[in-house]
Amino acid sequence: MNRFIKTTIVTSLIAISAYAYAADKNNHPATTAATPAEKAKIEAVVHDYLISKPEVLVEAMQVLQEKQFQQAQQTVKQTQKAAATYANDLFHQSTDPIAGNPDGKITIVEFFDYQCPHCIDMAPTMDAVIKANPDVRVIYKDFPIRGPLSELAARAALAAQKQGKYHELSNAMLTANKQLTQDVILEIAKNQGLDVDKLKQDMKDSAIDNQLKANTKLAQNLKLLGTPAFFIGKTSGKGNINYVPGQMDQKQLQLMIDNNK
Repeated sequence: MNRFIKTTIVTSLIAISAYAYAADKNNHPATTAATPAEKAKIEAVVHDYLISKPEVLVEAMQVLQEKQFQQAQQTVKQTQKAAATYANDLFHQSTDPIAGNPDGKITIVEFFDYQCPHCIDMAPTMDAVIKANPDVRVIYKDFPIRGPLSELAARAALAAQKQGKYHELSNAMLTANKQLTQDVILEIAKNQGLDVDKLKQDMKDSAIDNQLKANTKLAQNLKLLGTPAFFIGKTSGKGNINYVPGQMDQKQLQLMIDNNK
């Protein structure tokens, strides 16, 4: 059993028991918490009970997991429904970096973060899908949610777009196989043939601020749970837009593409 969830369940049982005990002492709602001595007795009782009936923890775990699954499913449905409303923001923003066929009839949108392990794993998959599907365009939505270094990498990639090298720098950072720092990012940029001085200046452009803010606002409107997150549909934005949270393999992604043809 997941140790964190087990601890949460046990802590909750103790807290509920302590409150109930304090409330029941004088047969009226509790106005004060249990004393340390009372809490110690309650903890001992709960401990002994769980030791004698460990199946209670298993049952609680199953109920919690089912509740979490249902909540996640509901969120996915809400995002799937909202995608149609934001089709233009997803598929037709002129500043978004595009890979694959710019005129492709099927579009894949990926929200990603350079420090997200699953996004890193998806990089070669995305390249393979692009090569296997000449009628697919891919839009990358930089969504740096893992701190300042993620934002720094996103700024560098978007600034590289002004030199026509977004994909080269983005892919090189995702596949660098090392911790990204400012020095590492600039070193990678140099190795990709970018003018580093120009890149550093372009990274300060307010247009990049606006683009990252727009990506974040769109992600919030869509209630995205994290990265990577994919939206797949006809480039026209008409019809169903499929939402897939999390990592996929090439076969799964290809199936989503085929289902939209």
